Amino acid sequence: MKYVSGIYALNVPCSLKTCGDWHSASLNWHSLSIKESRGTLWGDYGIEKNISIPCHDESFNVANHIRALLDLLVDGSFSYAQGMKRDFICNDSYNEEIFKLIYKAKDNPNWNQIDIFLHKEYGREWRIWKNGRINIAE
Repeated sequence: MKYVSGIYALNVPCSLKTCGDWHSASLNWHSLSIKESRGTLWGDYGIEKNISIPCHDESFNVANHIRALLDLLVDGSFSYAQGMKRDFICNDSYNEEIFKLIYKAKDNPNWNQIDIFLHKEYGREWRIWKNGRINIAE
């Protein structure tokens, strides 16, 4: 399924109780980041259908804020994802879900960078969760 992701999806309200981003006026809405969900680690997880976005009359499939951030991390777009916990998610109730989902990327070529980024964003919470995964049979 084709869907809008990344910084554009972060600037569109979604069904989650998250903050998202608030810099939508600075984006070029005519040049969207479109991805394909088929063959990805998360399939169609977190893709909301028939969403209106700025500067377009038609509606789109759009990643919710968690999916948009997962895509940014796997793509290595850490500067856009900076502030993930505090600025974009703003809700600790999603931590476990986020950790489980991003851990699926542990074989990704930039896993070490993802791990460092999550440690900066989530600190001890991420370290404890990750160490628990490493020490149990997966």
